[in-house]
Amino acid sequence: MIFIVTVVAYLAILVAISIYKSRSVKTQDDFMVAGRKVTWYFLVGTLVCTWIGSGSLFGGAGRAFREGFSALWMSAGAWVGIAIVYFLAGRVRKIAQYTVPDILETRYHPAARVLGTLAIIIAYLTIASYQFIGGGRLLSLLFPGLDPAYGQLIICGLVVIYTIMAGMMSIVTLDVFNGLMIIGSILIAAPLTLAQAGGWSGLTATLPETHFTVFGRLGVLPALGLFFPTFLLLLGESSMYQKFFSAKDAASARKAVIGMIIGVVIIETLIDATAIFGAGLYWTDPAFGGGTGTFTPEQQKTTETILLQLARHNLPVIAGSLLLAGAVAIIFSTANTFLMVPSTNLARDIYQRFINPQVSEKNIILFQRVMIILLAIVAYVVSSFFKSILDMALYAYTMVGAAVTPALLAAFLWKRVTPMAGVWSIASGMVVTIIFGLLNSLGITHWEYDYIIYPAATASILSLVIVSLLSPPPPPEKWQPFVEEA
Repeated sequence: MIFIVTVVAYLAILVAISIYKSRSVKTQDDFMVAGRKVTWYFLVGTLVCTWIGSGSLFGGAGRAFREGFSALWMSAGAWVGIAIVYFLAGRVRKIAQYTVPDILETRYHPAARVLGTLAIIIAYLTIASYQFIGGGRLLSLLFPGLDPAYGQLIICGLVVIYTIMAGMMSIVTLDVFNGLMIIGSILIAAPLTLAQAGGWSGLTATLPETHFTVFGRLGVLPALGLFFPTFLLLLGESSMYQKFFSAKDAASARKAVIGMIIGVVIIETLIDATAIFGAGLYWTDPAFGGGTGTFTPEQQKTTETILLQLARHNLPVIAGSLLLAGAVAIIFSTANTFLMVPSTNLARDIYQRFINPQVSEKNIILFQRVMIILLAIVAYVVSSFFKSILDMALYAYTMVGAAVTPALLAAFLWKRVTPMAGVWSIASGMVVTIIFGLLNSLGITHWEYDYIIYPAATASILSLVIVSLLSPPPPPEKWQPFVEEA
């Protein structure tokens, strides 16, 4: 009973605070970028919570259960990406737009804005959808008679209420608290789980030797296939840039990146480690693979719930309750951001830019709230097209990492990149990713999503370089705002 009370109470607190914060929303800046007044420590909290989502809680943890510490290659891509972002954060805040497509149009062409918006919407709805899946699994664990599909619907509805009330203002306010909950719960869970698994000696005796090697059982290419999608996503992560726009100044944005590196490294390492410790307890359980080292699709889904299983059945009640509350924090803090960003893209980059440039502050906020509801419905439907959360994560990461990131980085780092090259880069990365996903969804191909980044990123980068070199150099006014230091 205490598990149910903890989760329900935490959900109620999140929604109540969001409703309270809605009274402070007066302008487009308030709703989209929290009034551009966010201090660095609040920014750290919201950046960490945005990145640590169901992809880590379920997809990454499931991979760690099945393959061991080589699953950290997925997290390592983000760590390297964040370090590079440190050098861009000040420039991004100086430009002070609302969205990444704002940047793409300023540097390239209106077509780049539209294509970038489409890529971000596709990716972020996929990410939002597996937050709903994760929430549904959590509720079905607490209420065994509840169909996970209905659990998804409940979480979807609560996230929508949470997001439409105060937008980015509620997100950055609560994410500091969510971040502390996530760190505290996993710090307690990790050593307790390792002790139950028989300590390090018990763990190494139970799990395959490859669980403790650098590249694991699958080898180098799959490991890098985890690294590059997260690396490229992080560099082009639209919600992160939108939160940089929320910072009160460039210095705050840079400080927040340092805090983000520390927070993400600690949390993701502990999540994967705890899942591996959990594998020491469940490795021979038939529902989790039966100790064979091979996993059916249904067993893969079960391994993705390992942290919830530990919280509900293995940890002491208080520690288990905290971990479940941390899971709620992870799901909510990510789901609301990944509805907030594409709704901002539709409101700012399509409606306000091309359809109704003179729209009032009140009406643009209303339009965005309606978009949040519609996008949540679409995200709920999208969840049926993939066999696992990890596949969904890699698809979404590649959509942004291949379609948006090369053009976005070139905007800041390469004076010679041309408007036409930016458009072609975004289009080619997006098309290749969509084709890969469609062929798999229709059953025509059965390629592993570990490899999707290779063709998609290659197409995008080649388009960027070749078209730039074959077209006239851009005028200085196109690149000067992007290369000057803040």
